[in-house]
Amino acid sequence: MKILSVSTATSNLSVALNENEKIIVEKNEHDERNHSEHLDPLINEILVDHNLTLKDIDRFAVAIGPGSYTGLRIGITTVKMFGSILNKEVVGVSTLQALAKSVTDNKTLIIAGLDARNENYFAGGYVLDENQIPVNVIADGHYHIDILLENVKAYIENSDYRKIIFVGNGFKKQDELIKELDIQYSYGTEEQNMVHAGLIGQLAIEEEPVDPDKLLPRYLRRTQAEVDWHKRTGNPFGPDSDYVEEV
Repeated sequence: MKILSVSTATSNLSVALNENEKIIVEKNEHDERNHSEHLDPLINEILVDHNLTLKDIDRFAVAIGPGSYTGLRIGITTVKMFGSILNKEVVGVSTLQALAKSVTDNKTLIIAGLDARNENYFAGGYVLDENQIPVNVIADGHYHIDILLENVKAYIENSDYRKIIFVGNGFKKQDELIKELDIQYSYGTEEQNMVHAGLIGQLAIEEEPVDPDKLLPRYLRRTQAEVDWHKRTGNPFGPDSDYVEEV
């Protein structure tokens, strides 16, 4: 099965072609302002280099969040369009699960997160199963760092895990707080801290395809427009909201 995967969730734009679990090629560009301009050329470059067209792809996969509001919509809209026009399978993969997939130590609790500013993080905790698939054990959500570390401490105290790795971005500035966990910990490498489309492709194998029209971003917090709507109307969600309350 040929899988074309994309991530526009973060400042790193990533596109990959997989043949089942094998990553045939992955291309990455760090340009957070121009994902909309660079995504299609990057996809075309991969297809041309491997003598393929979009019709040859069996499944399209995309990081569905959390991440940049604008970035997520670029990737998801592109995959929805491919799926609808070509009548192909589409799947969405958690951005945090894709980050966790970069870790291979199955004796380590993986905390995957993205800096949401003001001491907040989009984050979740994962452990690897026997097939090296990250399983969510601390729910993906929008956490203040204090609450996140309370959840981490509670999980560690009730499990056999005695090592933690933090992957993503923004965690190193919390080093003094993390030290207070009094447990062995480390931070991901530069490669591990990137969202890789090739890993999304591997995770996409086990995901159930969805109707392209039902492929929605998982922001993990409301947009400013929805916050403003709530203030005006008392309704916590706007009329067209696709926000999912996770925490």
